[in-house]
Amino acid sequence: MFRRRRHEDADQAKAGYSEADAADDQDWADDEETGDGSQAAASASGRAGGPWDADDPFPARDRADFGSLLVPITPDQQIELATDGQRVIWVSVKSDQSELRVHAFAAPRSTGLWEEVRPEIAAELASVGTTAQEAEGPFGTEMFAHVPVQPGNPAAGTVPMRFIGVDGPRWLLRGLIIGGAAAGAESAEPFEDILSDVVVVRGDHPMPPRDMLELRLPAEIQQAIEQQAAAQAAAQEAGGEAADAAEPGQYQIDLNPFERGPEFTETR
Repeated sequence: MFRRRRHEDADQAKAGYSEADAADDQDWADDEETGDGSQAAASASGRAGGPWDADDPFPARDRADFGSLLVPITPDQQIELATDGQRVIWVSVKSDQSELRVHAFAAPRSTGLWEEVRPEIAAELASVGTTAQEAEGPFGTEMFAHVPVQPGNPAAGTVPMRFIGVDGPRWLLRGLIIGGAAAGAESAEPFEDILSDVVVVRGDHPMPPRDMLELRLPAEIQQAIEQQAAAQAAAQEAGGEAADAAEPGQYQIDLNPFERGPEFTETR
């Protein structure tokens, strides 16, 4: 689905790219140059009225700053970051055996993207042998599917996923709930509450529709990672065993400013 950049799965690079992109890009150029074009489709309000645009009023809450996304943090969940080796591609909020992944994309001024993206997700899922079902949820129309863990290997089983999209002013926020919370085996409400309180920082700079908004590590977390890497390098040079490293491409960083055993605690 996201074929314009190297990716690991359908949620890592772009929110789909169709034959209509040339027209979208022209709309983008015209809108950025003239400021014309109708207002983007109103943000599909989730629980408590969000997700929020950074230019609009939003309720105060502890949130971790990842550049284009301000993600709520709670004492019961762990935040992880996934990369493609060069950049952060999503923020993952984990609790028990389920997780919520979020990232955002640029969108045209005149229209939303979620209506276009859903058929592309369905086609991508069909290519790996599964069927997507559409249903109305707290954020509008969403999709559900049992996705193969290893396409082509039925013995590996499937994992339930809910695909959620929220159109905002010149952005599309994508949410993906994975695991028991997607199928009702665990409560989805904690993840829905977090998604509904995400703040999207689109910025005023021009971007082609469907480009992913940049995610970046908070400065204190970047410093912690660099210190960990330096300590591991020093241990290796000394002939000792380095501390266990995070799985390549995925930093397991606890950003919760609470007392429950963080790995890297946010410094305030």
